[in-house]
Amino acid sequence: MTEKIVSLAELRRNTGERGSRKWIAHEGLVYDVSDCPRWQKEMHERLHFPGQDLSGELSDAPHQADVFTRPCVKIVGKLAD
Repeated sequence: MTEKIVSLAELRRNTGERGSRKWIAHEGLVYDVSDCPRWQKEMHERLHFPGQDLSGELSDAPHQADVFTRPCVKIVGKLAD
């Protein structure tokens, strides 16, 4: 895993706008979901925008944390405290 530390401001800048990647955070890790089919639109499943910490949202999702192990999901680094 990378040792990159990602600030909250950097996470919020990566929304897919103006050529940026689409990043999300979960449980202290930041993931690039730009290449994931379900993140191709502005928001994921009409519920979640990229550029956010979604740690508190997984309990409402129709999937478990294993979604972060899919090939299209890349670890960017750790979210700064």
